[in-house]
Amino acid sequence: MKKYLWIIVLVLPWVFSGCGAYLNQPMKTTRARLGEETPFNFHLRNLPKPEEPIIVAVYKLRDQTGQYKPSEIGTSWSTAVTQGATNILIKTLMDSGWFTVIERENVGNLLNERKIIRSTRMEFNKDNAGQALISPLLFAGMIIEGGIVSYESNIMTGGIGVRYFGAGGSGKYRQDRVTVYLRAIATKSGRVLKNVYTSKTLLSQAVDGGLFRFVKFSRLLEVETGFTYNEPADMAVTEAIEKAVYSLILEGAQEGLWRADDAQQSLMKGAMAAYDLEKEEMEDIDLLGRENLKQDYYSAFSLSGTSLLYQGDYPNPVFQPGVEAGITAVFSKSLSFHLGFGKSSLASEQVFDRKITYFDGSVRFRLLPADRFSPFLFAGGGLMMPDEKMPVNNIASNALLKMNAGLGLEYFVTDYIGLELALDNNYIMSDGLDGVVSGKYNDFFYRSRLGVKFYLGRNKKQ
Repeated sequence: MKKYLWIIVLVLPWVFSGCGAYLNQPMKTTRARLGEETPFNFHLRNLPKPEEPIIVAVYKLRDQTGQYKPSEIGTSWSTAVTQGATNILIKTLMDSGWFTVIERENVGNLLNERKIIRSTRMEFNKDNAGQALISPLLFAGMIIEGGIVSYESNIMTGGIGVRYFGAGGSGKYRQDRVTVYLRAIATKSGRVLKNVYTSKTLLSQAVDGGLFRFVKFSRLLEVETGFTYNEPADMAVTEAIEKAVYSLILEGAQEGLWRADDAQQSLMKGAMAAYDLEKEEMEDIDLLGRENLKQDYYSAFSLSGTSLLYQGDYPNPVFQPGVEAGITAVFSKSLSFHLGFGKSSLASEQVFDRKITYFDGSVRFRLLPADRFSPFLFAGGGLMMPDEKMPVNNIASNALLKMNAGLGLEYFVTDYIGLELALDNNYIMSDGLDGVVSGKYNDFFYRSRLGVKFYLGRNKKQ
């Protein structure tokens, strides 16, 4: 049993590593409590106060998605999003402090109750028939309309897993997306004053691990653990509606449709400046929340540290450090051509050690051209010149052709500075690198490279 203890020690910490849900498993029933607030509710409540609250009517915030809950076992007739979005919108409008909300969704019930009040008073107050029997209803100067217009399931899915000798674990995730539109309508003219929309992603996670091993003859050990987490859809809808109301208030204030209290004008200017900055940043954000590259580059310079691993006719190769500089011509966001110059050495333990200088060129293809973080593929060829001649079959070999191909990762730290990690295989076109002609294949070497890249651009957005 002891020799398998390391497997358990390896698996369980991996499972526990992100397991807030795992360590808070519900083991008993809980009492009713007040509803949870979204993280954005704090920002909504702390908006500057209005000069005068706006009287608004909300008739219905509808589910316009037509979506049902995704199910892996068959058809589900449960809707993907809440059907009570009107209640969420009314609470959000009241939380902001900018609106006085009047009842319109079930106005028929209100009118019926008022009729009952009038008839009762008329019946029991016949002597005061000329007095006003009930105060008039408020009317709205603005109507809030809109709906939940889309719910997209599985916009991104993925995961990772590992298993070795019956022990291992895996993790999976899924992202959904909900979108909300709101518009403010002037009741006197019917003009749409503002129209805004917001979106919110929903995250679902699953992590599991297990061990399945025979620890002795006819003795089987089996261990399983894991957890799943699904972000509540109603909380996502609530946060999207809160963000929409927040946007509606600030955009209306920017256009002078309503204004904050005079004592809080400075706070309002700060909130609008932060909102404008967020809108500018959103121009560079894609559907999945990743920041896109908008700069138009035409060339780049790079400086890298390298490590070469010789693979030839001598055994026991060792890693050798080196340095490389390069220049890149950028044809498009996906395609570029790189020229490199480097110095290093190739060596094995106690037998072979040879310094080399090399030039090579390669065509590069970025797989995610608009992302700041992207893998890339490259292939090309070049010339390698050992610093010392080494005869091969009485022929001095000091200039060798090579071909190379590999893959790498690039991350833009800023708009003009990138970090690059790459690994490639360099195949020499002759077997003259180490002075020994032996075997079926020519000599070759692996090269790893880590460096920084400086881009030159036209400093304008596309």
